[in-house]
Amino acid sequence: MDRTVPTSGNEEINLYLQTYYSLLRSTREVEIKSLIEAHKHMNSALHVKANAPEPDLAAWIYAILRLPDQFHKVRLVLMGQSAQVFAQHGYPDVENWQQVSAPGRRRRNYFDGERTLAVFIASRSDIDDLVPMITAYQIERSKLYYRLNKSHIIERLEKWATERRQPVGDDLAWLATEMEILAEDLDRLCTIWGDKTARRLLDIVSFKQEVAIRSLAGSLADYKRATRRWWRNVESHVPHISFEDRPVYFVSSNTHSLVNLVSGFALQIGQELYRFVSAAGSEDLKREYEDILEKNVPSSMENFLYYVLKKYEATDTAVTQARLQAEEAAGIYRVPSKHSFDIEVQIIDLKQLHPDHMDSRVVGDEMRWLSASNALIVNVDYPLGMAAYQILSEIARNINEVRGIYIMGKAATLNGRIGDVMIPGVVHDEHSLNTYLFNNCFTANDVAPYLVYGSVLDNQKAITAPGTFLQNEGYMSIFYQEGYTDMEMEAGPYLSSVYEMSRPKRHPYNELVSLHNAPFPIGILHYASDTPLSKGKNLGTQNLSYFGMDPTYATTIAILRAIFQTESKHS
Repeated sequence: MDRTVPTSGNEEINLYLQTYYSLLRSTREVEIKSLIEAHKHMNSALHVKANAPEPDLAAWIYAILRLPDQFHKVRLVLMGQSAQVFAQHGYPDVENWQQVSAPGRRRRNYFDGERTLAVFIASRSDIDDLVPMITAYQIERSKLYYRLNKSHIIERLEKWATERRQPVGDDLAWLATEMEILAEDLDRLCTIWGDKTARRLLDIVSFKQEVAIRSLAGSLADYKRATRRWWRNVESHVPHISFEDRPVYFVSSNTHSLVNLVSGFALQIGQELYRFVSAAGSEDLKREYEDILEKNVPSSMENFLYYVLKKYEATDTAVTQARLQAEEAAGIYRVPSKHSFDIEVQIIDLKQLHPDHMDSRVVGDEMRWLSASNALIVNVDYPLGMAAYQILSEIARNINEVRGIYIMGKAATLNGRIGDVMIPGVVHDEHSLNTYLFNNCFTANDVAPYLVYGSVLDNQKAITAPGTFLQNEGYMSIFYQEGYTDMEMEAGPYLSSVYEMSRPKRHPYNELVSLHNAPFPIGILHYASDTPLSKGKNLGTQNLSYFGMDPTYATTIAILRAIFQTESKHS
C-alpha cells in the first residue's frame, strides 16, 4: 500500500481510506455523496445504523457536536494547513471570515457567511476525522430530511419555533413517533439544541444539503511547514526563554488541569467561588458542594473548585484577567496558536512556582530544590492523531534536553467503565503498523490514591486508531482477542517520535519495536470516555461533565508528581 495513505489492519477500513485519499488528490472539490457507499460498507462501530433506513441519532449527535454550529449552511469544506496555504489557492482573506468553533472538537474554522467553511488541519488525522464525520452527517441529515418533510410535522415545528418552545413531554413523544425514532434519542438532541430545536429541524427540512470537500495541500512538507510556523509562534511569545539552554519535560494534556494544580489561583479565591455557587450555581452544583462539605460524597473539594472556576469565569471577564496575571506571576505562560492549527501551548518555568500556592496533592515533603531548577514544562493541548508526531518532533528539534515525556488523554475502553484509568505498556499504532513496547513510568499505585470514582487498570495494551469513525466491530474484536483493551489516537504517533529521538533513523513500519532503553521516562495515562462495544453508545450520547474531573485530575497529579520527583534529583 502507498505509504502516503494511512493504513489499517482492517480491509473495509482500508478500502474507505483509499477511496477518499484518491479522490482528494483532485484539484477540484469532491462530492461527499461519492463516499457514502464506502462509508456504509465499513460498518463503523460509531455509526451502527449507517445502512439502515431509520436515523442513527447517536452518530448524528456525535457529528454535530464536532462540527461548527453554522455547518447546516455549508456546501464546501476547504482543508489547509495554514493561512499561507489558503492564500496560495485563491483564498487570501480566510482569517477575516467569521471564526467559528465546535464544542466537541478543537479546530480552527472560518465561515464565509454563505456556503464555504475553511478548516485548518494539523495532520492527515484531521482528514481521517473530518471526512468520515461529514459523510456520517450527510447520511443522517438526508434521513432526517425525508422523515421531517411532511406538512403536519412542518406545521407543528413552525408553531414551536415561533413560540421558541422546546418539544417536551407529549410533544416530544409525538415527534419521536412521527420520526420513527426512540424518544430518549430525540430528547438528547433537544437537550443540546434547547429552544432552538424546532428551528434547527426546520433548517433540515428547508433544503437537501449536499456537501463537497477539497484538500488544498497534502504533502508531508506542507504539514512540517505549518508545524514549524506553530513553534515559531511559541518562541516569539516567550523571547526571554531560551529553549536551547533549558531541559524540558514534555506533557500532552489539556489547558486547565496542570495549570490549576500548580498556580493555586482557584484555591486562593475559594471563598469567592463558594459565594458564586451559593448565589448563581445550579441546583446540582449547590447539592454537590453541600455533600462535599458534609462528607456525604468522597469527591475532592479542590476538583470541585477547579470546575466552578470555569463556570465563574464565563460570567466575569475580570476573573479571567486576574487568573492570567496570577499564572504569569508564577512563571506560567499561555501561548495561543496563530495563523495555523489550533493547539495552545503552556510554558511553565519550574523555578518560579510557589509551593505554598500549589495543590497539596502534588507538593512533596521537601520542595526547596524547586527554586534552583532550570527546567521547563512544555504542555500542549493534546493534538489529534498524527499531529502528535509532528508536534513532538518539531519541539525535539528545537530544545536542549528532554527529561521526560508524559501523555494524558481520553480513550475508549473495551473492558472497563467510563471514568476508569488505563495504563498501557504496549501500543499498536495503526498509522505505522508498529507495535511499541516500552516501560510506562506509571503504575496503578501512582494514580489510585487520587481517583475517587473509577478503577485504575495498569499493564494494558493500547491501539492507536486512525480515526473515531474508522473502527468496526470486527476490527475491535480481533484486537480484543489479542488482549488490547485501550483505544485512542495519539500514543502511537508520539512513540514514533520518541523512536526518532532515541535512534539515528526514521521510525520503521510494521515492526515490533522496543523502546525499553529510551533515555528519558515515558508515561502514558488514558482515562475512559467511551465504551464502543456498547452498540450505539458513544461520546455523542453522553459526556463526562463534572465527573470527568475525577480521572482528569488523578492522572494530572500523577504526572506532576513524577516530574517533581525526577527534577528533584537534578536540582
